[in-house]
Amino acid sequence: MLNDNYISFSYHEGHFPLSLDGKAADIYVSGQDYAGVIRAVSDLQKDIYKVTQTKPQIIHQAEDLKSITVIIGTIGHSALIDTLIAEGKLEAADLTGKWESFALQTVANPLPDVDEALVVAGSDKRGTIYGIYDICERIGISPWYYWADVPVRKRTALMFRNGLYKQGEPSVKYRGIFLNDEGPSLMAWVRENFGDFNHKFYENVFELLLRLKANYLWPAMWDNTFYEDDELNPAVADMFGIVISTSHHEPMQRPHGDWKKHKQGPWDYSVNEEVLCKFWEEGIRRSASYENVISLGMRGDGDEAMGGQLSFREKIELLQRIVQDQRRIIGQQMKTDPAEVPQLWALYKEVQDYYENGMRVPDDITLLWSDDNHGNLRRVPTEEERSRSGGAGIYYHLDYVGGPRSYKWVNTVPLEKIWEQMHKAYEYGANRIWILNVGDLKPVECQLEFFLRMAWNMDEWSKDNIRDYSIRWAEQQFGSIYAEEAALIINRYSKWNGRLKPELLNAVPLYSSVHYKEADNLLTELHDTVKLAEQVHQDIHAAAKDAFFQTVLYPAKASAQVLEMHIRVARSKLYAAQGRASANVEAKLAKQLFEADAALSYAYNHEIADGKWNHMMDQLHIGYTYWNQPEEHLMPEVGTVKLTSENSGLGVAVEGSELAWPRDPQLPALSFDTYTRESRYIDLFNRGTDAFTFCARADQPWIKLSRTTGCVEVEERLWIEIDWNEVPQSDKLTGSITLIDLLTSKAFTVMIHLMNPASPSREALTGFMETNGYISIEAEHYSASNEAGGASWQVIPNYGRTLSSMAVFPVTVPSVAAPAPGESPCLEYKVYLTTPGELTVYALIAPTIDFIPGQGLRLGVSFDDHPIQVASAIGLTKDGGYSESDWEQSVILNIRSVATKHTIPETGYHTLKIWMVDPIVVLQKIMIDTGGLKPSYLGPPESYRGNLS
Repeated sequence: MLNDNYISFSYHEGHFPLSLDGKAADIYVSGQDYAGVIRAVSDLQKDIYKVTQTKPQIIHQAEDLKSITVIIGTIGHSALIDTLIAEGKLEAADLTGKWESFALQTVANPLPDVDEALVVAGSDKRGTIYGIYDICERIGISPWYYWADVPVRKRTALMFRNGLYKQGEPSVKYRGIFLNDEGPSLMAWVRENFGDFNHKFYENVFELLLRLKANYLWPAMWDNTFYEDDELNPAVADMFGIVISTSHHEPMQRPHGDWKKHKQGPWDYSVNEEVLCKFWEEGIRRSASYENVISLGMRGDGDEAMGGQLSFREKIELLQRIVQDQRRIIGQQMKTDPAEVPQLWALYKEVQDYYENGMRVPDDITLLWSDDNHGNLRRVPTEEERSRSGGAGIYYHLDYVGGPRSYKWVNTVPLEKIWEQMHKAYEYGANRIWILNVGDLKPVECQLEFFLRMAWNMDEWSKDNIRDYSIRWAEQQFGSIYAEEAALIINRYSKWNGRLKPELLNAVPLYSSVHYKEADNLLTELHDTVKLAEQVHQDIHAAAKDAFFQTVLYPAKASAQVLEMHIRVARSKLYAAQGRASANVEAKLAKQLFEADAALSYAYNHEIADGKWNHMMDQLHIGYTYWNQPEEHLMPEVGTVKLTSENSGLGVAVEGSELAWPRDPQLPALSFDTYTRESRYIDLFNRGTDAFTFCARADQPWIKLSRTTGCVEVEERLWIEIDWNEVPQSDKLTGSITLIDLLTSKAFTVMIHLMNPASPSREALTGFMETNGYISIEAEHYSASNEAGGASWQVIPNYGRTLSSMAVFPVTVPSVAAPAPGESPCLEYKVYLTTPGELTVYALIAPTIDFIPGQGLRLGVSFDDHPIQVASAIGLTKDGGYSESDWEQSVILNIRSVATKHTIPETGYHTLKIWMVDPIVVLQKIMIDTGGLKPSYLGPPESYRGNLS
């Protein structure tokens, strides 16, 4: 996925023939080079064969080279590479001493008997390996060929475009993943296929990481120990070139599984110091000869906060002493200055509190900050911290076990959120370590790779090309024909799950089946997306079907089914309360979707790739009642009604109300306006088993009904439209629709309220129009954007729960505590208010945490030239402290809301202004409530907006 496309698949005069006419160029690598480089060369050999069915010969003696050859080597470890640089034939001298850099260059007459060579030179072991895998990727081998069964497209020619291609140092030094929460899925799959988490399993992980230009791993640790499950694990990792750490709560290269096996006494340094020191000494001793980043510090036993009777201050003092002793052990066991050994201190959960209250470690230790386990940064380095020699890093999550709910199934963190948060982290100097909790690794392939691609080359990715990444990723896996469709499907299911995680669908009021057609519109999108995914899966070439199922169809269809199931469950309860026979239909649909979820997981486990991925979709995801997963999938309780013949007859429900006739004697009127010109509906439902006929009559000629008579067995939806060419101009018109049950002769009348004012006319309107007591605005649809202080609000496409987001760039500008014109960037929204008096503005922002010390999560809101109100999105307790419930609500709903009240005495045009106070605020949507805003999950669809030009 690199910018320079130096490989072509047809003959070009003057290009280097990597493979042509059934012949492949030989590959030279010195036998004195790193074993990991030699191993990667064998992968290149295999990959060329996969693509062309021609197998290059690997040569280790320079005198055996032929006229056309590939020369691969590491500077300082390949005499031939060093000679070519010294003779000026290879332009790679500037790579010497660089971290993980490489050059690819065609060289004429590199040796007396060689006419032309393609030279791959690395600055170090991984630099050379990355150069090798760069070629593998360009010739058509996906990094996911094993982990997602991505097919290989056959080619008859592989031509390297003559020239020099260089890759400098990566943006982030250590880039990797954490295999975590691996039970039941990954654990069962590994044990069935490899026996345990041994080096045979890890070889597949190591190779994937290197192909993705990553270098770093926290191994699986739930019921495993990397060093003792297989003594070859660390040696093989080191040979491949993978740097190993133990996780944030496993200090000194000792997995928690080691302690469970060998523990003597409590995991408590205050009472068991000698035993723990010996335990840690062994961890450093056995890993000393390998490339590691050593985790320091100590939490409680098993990823818990430190317990015991110590006070908060005493815990800080103890932890400070622990780090000092751990550093002493490192120096003694490795016989070197500990400052020369890469180390990290994970500031995870309560450990960050220790730091914020004064605990410090030596400057050479990397401060590994964390997100909140739900993709929101908790902290970034300050200017002072950015000067530390150890730098800073980020521990980020695509998977988590803990409150408010665990999430371990499919991806729930959209690419746009990953970019927005990690871009901020990078800009604030967190560039030493990026580690991503990927759970079982599958099925988060696309998102995992995006995280690592950002870490490799941050400059390649911006807010404006995230969609391009999705398309390029899909093209690499499935080919170009269906790449855009695959990218669309990935983005859609990620947005659904990014709004509300599947595990949380029963935790909050769901998408409304009453207001704004919210549930109906979502169900349409779910069905359309699944239909598209199934059609692509049917049409795509046979070799790509398994890969497409795993990475696109399954996560999209499974997410859609579970989401629809919960919508049907909620609807069955609403309909049962209204007395609708259709409650039973909704309940049946919900149960069918529950069964379909099990069938889809079965297909993933047993049918795809001939059962290769058995157990990988064992993860439970339906039936959560608290933070941890249920013991088994639990079908939610549905609403049903007992139907009898005697109860048969007309029932009526109208859009926008939970009331239903005849249970409720009156129903609200249906409102229409000339601006939105929406259709509205009336549901005619049966209350029993016997069908009935109805007729419907409107009292005004401009009220148009989708039907005026019909038979209702269970339920019929009657659509109402307005013929606006026939409506007289008036601020308020009324009409009615009479519904008659021809079986019982009972009738009910639904009132119609209509707004068709002479001014402003629909054609003349500029800005957003208030209707039905509210205005809803997508943040990117501003009427003016005013820069200030070198900063401006800019669009992040597709980020957030609805359309997009507005964020301040550059992200490192300082806060403006007292925003004012010319001092703070400002967004303006022209609106037309029809209701005078007090109103409430709700600014919906991304669920960010105030992660910059000294700043908050504030913005300013004003109308016209009124005073600016500065409000915070962070909810506090009554005593002004941190509110756990406020944070929980923000990560459940994936939104924060900033509410301000304003008094606007005059109707007509006004300008709403949103001011930057803290630059980390990301604005997604604005709602102005003049008294008519109704409950829903996403808020109303955007209001009608007149032309601003």
